[in-house]
Amino acid sequence: MKKILLSTLLLSLPMMSYAQQLFSSPDEAAKAFAAAVADQNEAQLAAVLGDDWRQYLPQNEVDPEAIARFNRDWAVKHEVVEQENEAHLNVGDAGWQLPIPIVKIAGGWHFDMPAAQEEILTRAIGRNELSAIEAMHAYVDAQYDYRQRKQAYATKLISSEGQQDGLYWPVQPGEAPSPLGPAFSPGEPGVGYHGYHFRIIQSDSAHGFALLAWPVEWQKTGVMSFMVSQDDQVYQKDLGSDSREKAQALSAYHPDKTWQRVAP
Repeated sequence: MKKILLSTLLLSLPMMSYAQQLFSSPDEAAKAFAAAVADQNEAQLAAVLGDDWRQYLPQNEVDPEAIARFNRDWAVKHEVVEQENEAHLNVGDAGWQLPIPIVKIAGGWHFDMPAAQEEILTRAIGRNELSAIEAMHAYVDAQYDYRQRKQAYATKLISSEGQQDGLYWPVQPGEAPSPLGPAFSPGEPGVGYHGYHFRIIQSDSAHGFALLAWPVEWQKTGVMSFMVSQDDQVYQKDLGSDSREKAQALSAYHPDKTWQRVAP
């Protein structure tokens, strides 16, 4: 799934004031947007999208590859699909759709950032949930790697200082990497990994392991919570607005019928 292109520019643009530009057609609007992205023209981006467009975007990390990917896809193929007073820009062979609709008003066509807000959030949540599922599988692989080295499963994600009692520990140049990277437990409290927190929980087997994940902010960074055990089958459930409290109350892996299997 593609990252939202505009989030990659969020941290680099100064706060400037521009009147949003109107266009005679949605094709003209799309071309102006693509040109501003290709040139990384800060003033033109603000003019095309409106000076308040930043408030509608998630605070994601800068990703220059997302910009390059959009530029490549635009060069390969682009089309504007118009229906009555609304149009959408699709780029690339796969037809990835920009989440911002181009809307017709009395003076012409313009990009409607407020209308895009829900779709942008939905895509961000979807990316985070996919990353969380991938992380669950990575955890399972890391546990089996750890067992080959230590003849036991790890009970911690991050090792104690100077120890190798968790799935991650710092290594020196030339040393073999630890089974897991440090991202599961960021140094800054509350940040999480791609919008999710992770915690090892008790397995349903005496000789197994399990992991639980829940969103840092429900309906903002994620919706579903996830759990996985040694069989590498991920389960999901929407724990609701009190996902954090419910997740913290879970101490053991036991996906009842309210948890759904995640397709591999």
